[in-house]
Amino acid sequence: MPEVVRNKQVIFKDYVNGYPTVFDMVITSDATVHLELPLNDGGLILVKNLYLSCDPYMRNRMTKAMEGSYIDSFTPGLPIVGYGVSRILDSSHPNFKKEDLVWGLVNWEEYSLIKDTSSLIKIQHTDVPLSYYTGILGMPGMTAYVGFHKICSPKKGETMFVSAASGAVGQLVGQFAKLFGCYVVGSAGSKEKVDLLKNKFGFDEAFNYKEEQDLNAALKKYFPNGIDIYFENVGGKMLEEVLRNMRLNGRIAVCGMISQYNLDQPEGIHNLFLLVMKRIRMEGFIVFDHYDEYPKFLEMILPLIHEGKITYVEDTAEGLENAPAALIGLYSGMNVGKQVVVIAHE
Repeated sequence: MPEVVRNKQVIFKDYVNGYPTVFDMVITSDATVHLELPLNDGGLILVKNLYLSCDPYMRNRMTKAMEGSYIDSFTPGLPIVGYGVSRILDSSHPNFKKEDLVWGLVNWEEYSLIKDTSSLIKIQHTDVPLSYYTGILGMPGMTAYVGFHKICSPKKGETMFVSAASGAVGQLVGQFAKLFGCYVVGSAGSKEKVDLLKNKFGFDEAFNYKEEQDLNAALKKYFPNGIDIYFENVGGKMLEEVLRNMRLNGRIAVCGMISQYNLDQPEGIHNLFLLVMKRIRMEGFIVFDHYDEYPKFLEMILPLIHEGKITYVEDTAEGLENAPAALIGLYSGMNVGKQVVVIAHE
């Protein structure tokens, strides 16, 4: 008989209003899983999850999806779903075999039985930390790559502002921009993060937005001649003040708006006519639409990692039981760098 083991899970309790808490998720070990698949199971794969990714967009999945949303809500009573790195324990799928390493969408649990493999990508390069496939070599890395190189349409010598700049995506965007030859300033929410931006990631300047009484004045200080490119991660008042400081023909890549995710009534932006006056192109994008470029992305990013030309900082939580707190911490800026949850060390 195949071995049966308990499967610890993080269960989503119910839809959330306002700020989520750890009590909106519950840890359970009630489920069990067979460590071998039955014959003729229709192309399933069984994985052991090693690392889980905590990402800001997951907050939107805690409420009922808006019409036209690009991603479904979590289902109350079922496990949270997110990006992870996993090892295949058993497979009847022709494209995956036992011991393959993969990254993609999995349930927040120790073991996952996966039927829809459309999000899974095989890991071919293991000369880097496997946890990197939750970040720099996974969805956040692709987001930074697509957002900067395709949406921002950068030119050497241009000025660039990155909000939430020490996060999983922002830290990479700033480094891509520096390598490209831009002048880069980032904002973050603590002295530690500001120091990281300047001393670790090589930003030209950085500031703590929580200490700035006047964001408009702060942006004018760092961009006396205006901003050519804004990589938008925050929204709200930050976006309003950035618009005042954009240059003619500027570009804004809208990646996320984390300041708005927990508000029952999102803040309005009152100066959008500046888009017309300054001929600004503002474009939202979803990384899911660009995964066909993943091989090209790896070809670019792996040499930069190996040559030490780009660096990446992770904030690690140990154990599935600490995953809810790690996720909730994103929305108050508790993490320093990419938030990763380690389920099992390889």
